[in-house]
Amino acid sequence: MPKSDAPTTERSEHSTVRTLLRLWPYVRPVRTRLIVAALVAVVASCTGLVFPLVLKWLVDGPVADGDGAGVWFGALLLLGLGVAEALLFGLRRWLVARPLASVEASMRADLYRHLQRLPVAFHDRWPSGQLLSRGTTDLMLLRMFLAFPLTFLLVNSVTIVVGVIILLGQDFTLGLVLLAPVVPMVVVCAYYEGRYTAVARRAQDQVGDLTTVVEESVLGIRIIKGFGRHRSQARAFRELSHTLRGTELAKARILAAIYAVIMSLPEAAIGAALVLGTVRVADGDLSTGTLVAFLSTALALRWPVESIGFLLAMSQESATATERYFEVMDAEPEVPVAPERPSPATAAAPSPLPPHASSDGGGMRFEGVEFRYPDAPPDAPPVLSRVDLHIRPGETMALVGATGSGKTTLTALVPRLHEVSGGRVTLDGKDIAAMDRERLRTLVAVAFEEPTLFSATVGENVLMGAEEGAGDAELRHALGVTQADFAHALPQGVDTQVGEQGLSLSGGQRQRLALARAVVGRPRFLVLDDPLSALDVHTEALVEAALRRVLADTTALIVAHRPSTVQLADRVALLSGGRVAAVGTHQQLLRDNAEYAWLMSGTEAGEPGAGAGAASGTQAGAGDPAETGGRTVGETPTDPGGNHADHPVGHTAEEAAR
Repeated sequence: MPKSDAPTTERSEHSTVRTLLRLWPYVRPVRTRLIVAALVAVVASCTGLVFPLVLKWLVDGPVADGDGAGVWFGALLLLGLGVAEALLFGLRRWLVARPLASVEASMRADLYRHLQRLPVAFHDRWPSGQLLSRGTTDLMLLRMFLAFPLTFLLVNSVTIVVGVIILLGQDFTLGLVLLAPVVPMVVVCAYYEGRYTAVARRAQDQVGDLTTVVEESVLGIRIIKGFGRHRSQARAFRELSHTLRGTELAKARILAAIYAVIMSLPEAAIGAALVLGTVRVADGDLSTGTLVAFLSTALALRWPVESIGFLLAMSQESATATERYFEVMDAEPEVPVAPERPSPATAAAPSPLPPHASSDGGGMRFEGVEFRYPDAPPDAPPVLSRVDLHIRPGETMALVGATGSGKTTLTALVPRLHEVSGGRVTLDGKDIAAMDRERLRTLVAVAFEEPTLFSATVGENVLMGAEEGAGDAELRHALGVTQADFAHALPQGVDTQVGEQGLSLSGGQRQRLALARAVVGRPRFLVLDDPLSALDVHTEALVEAALRRVLADTTALIVAHRPSTVQLADRVALLSGGRVAAVGTHQQLLRDNAEYAWLMSGTEAGEPGAGAGAASGTQAGAGDPAETGGRTVGETPTDPGGNHADHPVGHTAEEAAR
């Protein structure tokens, strides 16, 4: 279950005003319209304070004198003031609607763009629901703050000041009576401000946790239904909802206390002023019109005074939303890193070059590479330690190792999904840390073991790996190479929407489309993380045959778990405990390295069958026809047309090594 404080950075102790001032860069472009809107609202609000003055004139003048024409004139004047006030408030809303929608859109776009630039390590730490809530709920709160509390804190303050001046001008003594609650109200608001801020922050974090649970439940609905875990998921959701409910109730209790003070004290002051004013009118010290005007002004100020409570509450929530937004925006994006280069140490004796590889310093090279995750404890051992590996130009290197040996981490360093902690990685002699990431990722294409597709068409998903302007020819070539021609048989062909994460397709289909995305741009460097794991043996043979043609024109690093995938490579590197333990051909390692022989065939080096079975593309138990789709290992698979696939299964060990 997510924890609300897990992903957040250390919370600042800045004041609400200082936090909200961080919004100024977004507000600056629309400041003119917001200022005009605020001035219009001030005029509209102060127009309401003219009503009591008109009433005073009516009561002490036309009403007292029995002047009917004057009464009608006063009534029309009040009607005109009411219409003017309504029109001014409507104008204010029209002035702020468009610019504030632009501010929200700009902030959301900046957040999304920044999320794309943040390192993978950041996304590993942060639950997606927390990020979603910052881009939706928090930004909605900020738009509401800019539209209403920001304006009306100013408007109501000006209205209260103007109203107090009018009250004191009408009768100084009664004015002092109405000002008596000011000090207690300020003390109460200051007391509850910090408490409300903490509770509001906790509530917004819990909304993020709840969003995470909902998102995970939707994306993992097959697992939930498959294992019958809907009750446990519903229980987890209910617990989080109950926790959020308790936090919202705590907010309500604090607001209730604030409202109790803000509303009761002014009402008591108005009552006291009414009693005192009535006595003075009876004594002849005060005119009836003055008392009516005074009480009307006091009642007109009720809304500005009473609204202070929820305006301050919304401001506090907006301050926490601003803080949460900038927690993400303040995270450091990916920046070039040029670590010190330790002296490289050769991990294994060189093996013969493949026919299409050269011996110069080009290709892909790992020199003394070390890596540890940024949030790992200081005393934790590195995931990769002094890795030295050279993949020559045009060569295909298979990376083999036990689970947890660091294979996937090593491949993630090439496109700089993670930054090396020590050493360096070079492509054709150039340190990738000094290369522009956009340029680097046009040179390197990747395909991961877990294929990710987007809610787009098949063609759009595949062409994400191509340069701008790529079209049908490149798409057809990539689909053909990866044996993904099934795409043409979909309801709308390559224009078929694959749905969220491509879950409308099978695992093998998603993997082939992800592989097509990697090869469509004909990259100079190719990094594949066990790209054939979800394919059946027949499709795997066809894809491997096509991949051989692709690999002949690129420099590739392939994470492999199966001997058939290993045989795509010219050489093999064995990764053990974060280090390169051995490098050589498939046959050499089968013969000389016990760990490699065990990984490939389940037998120790030198045991009978350790080389032959693995060299022919078998795995432990692969000789069972039931495990190979009804054919024995050694037979060459055929495509539906009966033609033999270009696949190393059944070839000699020497042919497979070549």
